[in-house]
Formats: sequence, structure tokens, C-alpha cells
Amino acid sequence: MQPVVVEDPQEFQSAFASVLRVRAEALIVEPISSDRRIVEFAAKHRLPMISDYSWVPEAGALMSYGTNARELTWHTANYVDKILKGVKPADLPVENPTKLELIINLKTAKALGLTIPQSVLLRADQVIE
Repeated sequence: MQPVVVEDPQEFQSAFASVLRVRAEALIVEPISSDRRIVEFAAKHRLPMISDYSWVPEAGALMSYGTNARELTWHTANYVDKILKGVKPADLPVENPTKLELIINLKTAKALGLTIPQSVLLRADQVIE
């Protein structure tokens, strides 16, 4: 595994060149923003791409596995509400996500010539066709 760190979207072109130089066979992406150039790059170079952000397969990447962003936002808003009502942040418990979502883009899998096992599809929370 070869990490390529991009801290600024202006660095995408050099990061993409690095990915091609090392002849990557797949991408695991932690996007710094919802920048679709990453998904477009993966599609153009036929690289399976996975992330923990649900927008990634919705934009055309292979899959995502991670927390439900809407649920996470709700919990964050709930904590902000409690803090604004006077609860000390140190008194609030640290919570871990209780559910992770698997989203698979079958259209992308087919374009990449990949077959997703039925057992994996049955576990998916969402399948994009």
C-alpha cells in the first residue's frame, strides 16, 4: 500500500500522477472535500475506489463503508444543543458510531469487470444499479 497525501485540492494533479507512477490497482480514499475529480480520475483509469463517504459511490465510485453522515450530523447537532444549554463538553460521553453503512455501485462494478458476490450484496444497505 502506498499512501498519497493531498492536503489541498490544488495538489490533485500531482497526487494523480503519483498514483499512476506507482501503478496503483485500487484507491482507498479519505476525501478532503466532496471533490468529484477523485471519482472521475478513478473511473478514467479503471481503478476500483472505496471510501467511507456515501457520496463516493453515489458519484460513481465502487463502494463506501462508513458511518451514516446524516446520523452523524444529527448527533453533532444534539451535542451542540446540549453545550449551548450549559452542559460542559467534558461531561458529554464520547460516542462511537453504532451502525456502519455499506453502499455498492453495481454499475461501476460491471464497468470495471468486477463481480460482487451475492453474499456481499445481501449485506449492503444500498445497491446502486
